[in-house]
Amino acid sequence: MNTPAPAPFRFGIEMLGPFPGMTWADSVRELEATGYSTVFVPDHFDEGYGPVAAMAAAATATTSLVVASAVLAADFRHPAVLARELSTIDALSGGRLEVGLGAGYQVNDYRVSGVPMAEPGVRVDRLFEQVRILRGLFQAGDRPFSFEGEHYAIDDLVLLPRPHRPAGPPILIAGGGKRMLRFAAKHADIIGINPRLPTSTRRDPRDGLAELVDEKLGWIRESAGDRIADLVFHCWVRYALVTDDGTTAAAELARALGIEAKAVRESPFVLIGSVSEIVERLHQRRERWGYSYFTVQQERAREFAPVLAALAA
Repeated sequence: MNTPAPAPFRFGIEMLGPFPGMTWADSVRELEATGYSTVFVPDHFDEGYGPVAAMAAAATATTSLVVASAVLAADFRHPAVLARELSTIDALSGGRLEVGLGAGYQVNDYRVSGVPMAEPGVRVDRLFEQVRILRGLFQAGDRPFSFEGEHYAIDDLVLLPRPHRPAGPPILIAGGGKRMLRFAAKHADIIGINPRLPTSTRRDPRDGLAELVDEKLGWIRESAGDRIADLVFHCWVRYALVTDDGTTAAAELARALGIEAKAVRESPFVLIGSVSEIVERLHQRRERWGYSYFTVQQERAREFAPVLAALAA
C-alpha cells in the first residue's frame, strides 16, 4: 500500500494593514513575491481594515496570492448577504478565496458595536447554521436553496454571482474545544487546531501543549471518518522568532507563560530558533499532527522569508 505524500507546506501572514510606508496593494504584492501563500485579514472593530473589502482589494492587486478571513464572526453578517460578497470575491479572483469562519469571542467587539453577545453555546449554534447555509449556497449551482434553522431561514435563494469553483471556496474553521473541532471535522476543508479561547483574549497556555494537541487531533479523527485524508490542518503560530539563540528566547517565553521551556519549544503554536531549527520543527509537526499550513503575524513576515526559501530549496 502506497503512503500518501505529505501535504506541501504553505505559509500565511495575518495583516492588520499595510507595511509601514507602503500601500495595501504594494504590501500584499510583497507577500506574493516573497512566497507566502495567503494573506489573512482579521475581523475586529478595533484593528485592521474591513475584511471583505480588504480581501477584494488584495485579490485585485495580486495574481496568485490567496485571500482569506481570519475569521469572520458569524454574528456580524447575515449568511445570505455574506455568501454573495464571498462568492463575488471568489469569482473575481479566479478562485483565490478561503473563508475562515468563527463564532465571535472578543467582548469589546460586541460592546462597541452594540451587537448583543449571546452565550457561547448560542454563538456556536449560529456559526454552525451559517456554515451549512454558506456551503449549501456555494454548492447549489443555479438551483434555489432553502434552509430552516433556529437562527436563520433561507427561502429559495439563488446565489448570484456563482463562485469560481463549483463547490465554492474552501471553508476554514478553527477551534480548541471538542464540539467545534468535531463539527469542523465534518464540515470544514481546513481545520485550525487551536488552544481554547472561550471569550475575549484570555488564553490558557497549557492548552497549547503538545499532548493536548494530540487529544484534539483524536477528536477530529473520530468524527472525520474518510474525510480525514482530504483535510488540511492549519496552525496559527502565536509566538514566532527567528534567532540563533532559541534556548534563551524560549526560556524567557516559558517564564512569561509559567510553563517549562521544553514544553514551549514543543508546542506547535511556537516557532523559535534558527532557520534550520524551525524547518526541522515544521517537518516534525507535519509528521506528528498533519500541520502543513502555518500563519504568522505581520511583524514577522520579512523575518520568516528565509524559512520559506529553505523549505522551497
